[in-house]
Amino acid sequence: MGIDVFGKALLDYQKGVSKGDLTTYLRLRGYEDVIIDTMSTAYLFRGFGTMLQLEQTALQQCRGKILDIGCGAGSHSLFLQESGKEVVALDSSPGAVETCRLRGLRQVEHTPVTDYHGTKFDTLLLLMNGIGISGRLGRLKGFLGHLKSLLAKNGQILLDSSDIRYMYQENESSTFHIPQGAPYYGEARFVMEYQGEKSGPFPWLYLDCDRLRKVAASVDLSFELVGLGDHFDYLAKLTHKSY
Repeated sequence: MGIDVFGKALLDYQKGVSKGDLTTYLRLRGYEDVIIDTMSTAYLFRGFGTMLQLEQTALQQCRGKILDIGCGAGSHSLFLQESGKEVVALDSSPGAVETCRLRGLRQVEHTPVTDYHGTKFDTLLLLMNGIGISGRLGRLKGFLGHLKSLLAKNGQILLDSSDIRYMYQENESSTFHIPQGAPYYGEARFVMEYQGEKSGPFPWLYLDCDRLRKVAASVDLSFELVGLGDHFDYLAKLTHKSY
């Protein structure tokens, strides 16, 4: 991502230096316009009571030794730690990792999950569209295969995502116009900005349930739909088929 603007925003908020917003520039395949989304940094520090229902459900289903992948400011990990669970918070952002340590998380790892090896977990947690880390549909099979290698026997992967077909909806009749011959419609490209500094562009993946189910099956993982959100989002659980 180049400049760690995400981590800088988190650290500034944690240290009380600034409460500035994070701006995300999103380019969808087949569209020329950039959609701008602005998020308050404070949102990333929210407590359990103000989290989305899908997040609360996922946290309540966590068990055993937990790896919180893409932990950000560490709010999910903090809830789990304070609930007496063993949790490792992992992020590739140096600023996010330092923020988590400042907030009191005892086990924090600074590395991309694709470079993380050697430890088995009972629960892998990927929230706030955590599966998006895989970046492209073509990378998803290898990504899920790597996650599977981190699972203990009878382990589970809890993840949420969104089906963004609605962004291609032409009218209220639910007719969708997805460009023919284009890559998978859930592939997006982001740039993040904080206080005038921008990250480099990076890919992100939004995934529909059926596609996730099929790719999971290709690496011998079972798919279970745990819950649906209010805006085309969902929570899923993946487990070993053989157990």
